[in-house]
Amino acid sequence: MKNSRLMSVIVTLCFLCLSFSSMGQKNTAFLPGEELTFKVSYSFLNAAEAKMVVAPSISTVNNRPTYKMDVFGSTLGVFKLFKVNDNWGSYIDTAKMIPHRSYRHIEEGSYRKHEQVYFDHLQKNAHVKLFDRENKEVVSTKDYAVPTNVQDIVSGFYYLRTMDLSKLKKGETILLTGFFDKEIYNLKMVFQGKEKVDTPIGTFNTFKLSPIIPKNKLFRGEQPVTVWVSDDQNKIPLKIKAKLMVGSLDMELMEVKGLRNN
Repeated sequence: MKNSRLMSVIVTLCFLCLSFSSMGQKNTAFLPGEELTFKVSYSFLNAAEAKMVVAPSISTVNNRPTYKMDVFGSTLGVFKLFKVNDNWGSYIDTAKMIPHRSYRHIEEGSYRKHEQVYFDHLQKNAHVKLFDRENKEVVSTKDYAVPTNVQDIVSGFYYLRTMDLSKLKKGETILLTGFFDKEIYNLKMVFQGKEKVDTPIGTFNTFKLSPIIPKNKLFRGEQPVTVWVSDDQNKIPLKIKAKLMVGSLDMELMEVKGLRNN
């Protein structure tokens, strides 16, 4: 990879491709205390580890009970030279599965970014606060108009897991909408059918999904990313493959803890 930020951007985009749906229902897929650990490989090299964690206790934000969700990413092996240590997080309404607050703490080499986003779903507003390198002082604030019940990069992933994917037909396209990095994203995800896959934690029947990503300088082709989600009540992401302009990226689930449905 050219630099440490590229690794983080690619990992972020892979989670982004899972996010932002409008077909959610009551959560029966996960509980507080769940942990998912992924290995991220770049062209056959172990490049990073990603961990998705649901805090063991319920938090309160805007007088609403919320799940505290965190995604952690750090480099491995020779990629440790880039010193990536990132954390994305979100407080998600336990009933409506929408974010009330999200945050990003990015540490990549000498680069730092600390950001918090406060969502007002009634006013259709996202209030963004940017902090200094030490994450102590607010350096800028800005408001953005957002759609009703908009998702963020972390909440959208978990919201996807509340969907009844069994109703999808092969070739059907789902419109995905969310707010990330000061922009509204409108993406399409294509259901590619069902497929059995082998993973380090076992063999699973899966739903195979491919987001249609706008032309950019990172990915090759119209549908460069493929996601396999378990065809069971947990609906956990098992594998993600991405075709890059240079090389390829693979994410694979290596360890699970605290699954709701066994």
